[in-house]
Amino acid sequence: MSTRAVSPLLSHTSAVELHAKLFRGLADPSRLSILKALCSRGLTVGEIVAATALSQSNVSNHLRCLSECGLVTGEQRGRFVHYRLSDPRIDQLLKLAGELLTDTAQAVDQCSNYEGDG
Repeated sequence: MSTRAVSPLLSHTSAVELHAKLFRGLADPSRLSILKALCSRGLTVGEIVAATALSQSNVSNHLRCLSECGLVTGEQRGRFVHYRLSDPRIDQLLKLAGELLTDTAQAVDQCSNYEGDG
């Protein structure tokens, strides 16, 4: 796993702000569901809809956001666009979060500090 900094040109505050922005993007349940669905393989919008039970318009809107932020890429194949994670480290990040929740799920669930922040 890479230990590279965000960018040598960024100040400490800017790097922290970028981290916070990334995690705000991941905090949305719909976007997180889409990313988790894409961990196993590339999927079309219809396949993502089936995997997440989200509406097609919701999936399309969140895919646009995820794509603009560089977390997802799409490749046209015939009539369909196949979306995939832009970097395998996104899968690793989600797996690490799952491992962390194994030990902290009850406390996270009971925490009221971040309710309504998403």
